[in-house]
Amino acid sequence: MPLSITPQAAIEPTRIVSSNHLVSAKSPELSEFEYGMIVAGHAFSRWMMRCMSAAGYEDMTTIDVLVLHHVTHRDTAKRLADICFVLNVEDTHVVSYSLKKLARLKLVTSARKGKEAFFSATAEGRDACMRYRTLREACLMPGFSGGEEENVHLGELARMLRTLSGRYDQAARAASTSSL
Repeated sequence: MPLSITPQAAIEPTRIVSSNHLVSAKSPELSEFEYGMIVAGHAFSRWMMRCMSAAGYEDMTTIDVLVLHHVTHRDTAKRLADICFVLNVEDTHVVSYSLKKLARLKLVTSARKGKEAFFSATAEGRDACMRYRTLREACLMPGFSGGEEENVHLGELARMLRTLSGRYDQAARAASTSSL
């Protein structure tokens, strides 16, 4: 069955999408949302790397920053599998490489418990996270009012993103067993 491509004229001029041929009549807003995720995802990645650089740690990737913050979270040791699960990273090698890099920078340490390695933030790692937090408060937070309505809306958006991530994960599983 050939793919029917929606003509540009069928898309409302106020819609901002990355690929008009993906716009579905069932939910054109989903294509708008996907473009928003693309732009926001790249902006968030850029922010994390630049904030960590300003905190004194250049050459850290987005995944390095995410892993460091998660390992520091609640000051409890974490297994590689748990870090991957929480961050929704399928390729454990990516997180493993990041943990090795963070260990070389003396930001995390590992300890064996039986056959498992558990990772924890070092004092320097916790300090790096706190410098990041200080910069986040100074550079990012002034753009937010902190008002109840804004915070309720942000909470609703967070829940929607988690719901949609589940739908995209399910669709990915379906696509991996499908063929046209």
